[in-house]
Amino acid sequence: MAQPNPTAAAAKNIWHSKELKDKLLFTLVCLIIYRLGSHVTVPGVDVIALTDYFNRQGGGLLGLYDLFVGGGLSRATIFALGIMPYISSSIFMQIAQAVVPTVEKMQREEEGRKRINQWTRYITVALAVMQAWGFAAFTQSLPGAVSHPGMGFTIEMVLFLTTGAIFVMWLGEQITDRGIGNGASLIIFFSIIERFWPGIFDTFRYVSTGATNVVKLIVLGILMLLVVAGVVAITIAARKVPIQIPQRTMARGRMRDSAKSFIPLRINSAGVMPIIFAQSVIVVPGAIAQFLGNRAPWARDLADLFRPGSLLYFISSAILIVLFTYFYTAIIFSPVEIAENLKKQGGFVPGVKPGSRTAEYIDEVMSRITFPGAVFLTFIALLPVFIADQINVPFRFGGTSLLIVVGVALDTIQQMNQHLLLRKYDGFMKKGSRIRSGRMGAVGGY
Repeated sequence: MAQPNPTAAAAKNIWHSKELKDKLLFTLVCLIIYRLGSHVTVPGVDVIALTDYFNRQGGGLLGLYDLFVGGGLSRATIFALGIMPYISSSIFMQIAQAVVPTVEKMQREEEGRKRINQWTRYITVALAVMQAWGFAAFTQSLPGAVSHPGMGFTIEMVLFLTTGAIFVMWLGEQITDRGIGNGASLIIFFSIIERFWPGIFDTFRYVSTGATNVVKLIVLGILMLLVVAGVVAITIAARKVPIQIPQRTMARGRMRDSAKSFIPLRINSAGVMPIIFAQSVIVVPGAIAQFLGNRAPWARDLADLFRPGSLLYFISSAILIVLFTYFYTAIIFSPVEIAENLKKQGGFVPGVKPGSRTAEYIDEVMSRITFPGAVFLTFIALLPVFIADQINVPFRFGGTSLLIVVGVALDTIQQMNQHLLLRKYDGFMKKGSRIRSGRMGAVGGY
C-alpha cells in the first residue's frame, strides 16, 4: 500500500487549522498590496530613461538595492525605497545594542524594547527622507529622466517615497504581528522572487538567438541545483556544544541528576550581511569615478581595476567578505551572555568550568566554525559573477538573493510547522526534526 505524502498531508492540514489559515491569508493580502504599490510610478519621471540607465550600469550598490525592492528603484515607484530604510535602521540599532551599554540594558527590559522599537521607526523615517532626497537628485542628474526638474520635483519625490517607505514598514510589522513569518524578510523575499522570472525568460531568449547554447544552459541548471543544495545545507548547519543542566526527576523509580542538551552554534551566524557590507565597499571606486566624471581620469582607471569579473575584484571581495563575517558575528553573538545564562540555570559544558572559561570555550568554537562559513559566503557571492562571464547568460543566481530566499523560506516553513504541531497536525518535516535558520530581520539575521 502506497505511503501518503507527508508534505501533501501537511499542506492539507493547513486548511484544518483556522488560525494558521487566517494568518496565511492575511500575509498574502499584505504582500499583494505591496506588489501592487511597487508598480505605481511617481509622477514626472521618464521610466524608460531610468530603466535604461540601470540596465547599462548592471550591478553595483544601486543594482543591489533595486534587487531588494523588486525593481521599484529602477521604475521610480512609490515603494522605490521598499523595506530597506527600516532594515538599515534595525541593523543600526542591533549594532548599537552590542557597543552601547545603555541600549544593551534597555534590550533586556520590556519597556526598553518598546522604546528601541520606537527609535527604530524614527530612524527609519529620517533615513527614508535622506534616501528619497538623494534619489531625487540622482534622477534629475540623468538626461531626460525628469520632465520638470527643480525643487518642486524634489519635494514631491521625497513626499511620495518617504510615505511609501513608512507604509511598507507598517505592512511588514503587521505581517510579523498578525501573519506568518517575519514581515520585513517576506517583503524582500517576494521582491527577489519577482525578479527571477524576467531573468529566466531572458536566458531562454539568449538560447533562441544563439547568444548561448543548450549545453551551457544545462550546465547552468546543474550548477544552480548544487548551489541551492549547498545554501540549504549551510543555512541549517550548526555545531552542537553539549551541556548538562542539573535537575532531579524520577525515571522508572530511579533519580536522574541532570538532563543532557546542547547549544547550537550556526556555521553561518552572520547570514547575508557580510556580502552586503563587502559589496557596499567594493562599489566605492565606481561611485567616486561616476561622481567626478571626466575631471579625474585616475578615478576611472581605479574603477576599472575593481570592475566585476576582474582579478582584483575577486581578491578584494573575498578578503572583505571574510573580514565582515568575523566582524558581524562578533557583534550579534555574545559568548559571555550565553555563559552567564547557562550559569544562572546551573548548567555547564562537560569538562569546562562555568563562567569565563565557558565563554572562552564557546568563543573559541565559534571562531573555528566561522571560517568555513566565511569561505562558503565568499564562494556563493563570487560564483554568479564567474558563471555569468563564462556561460554568457543574463540570469545571475546565488549570492545575496539566494541566501535570503533560502533563509526566509526555511524560517517560514518552520513557523508553519510549529503551528501545525502545536495543534497535533502532521508538519512539513518529520517529527523531532529541527531547522534553525536566522530571520532576514531582514535582510535581524538577514
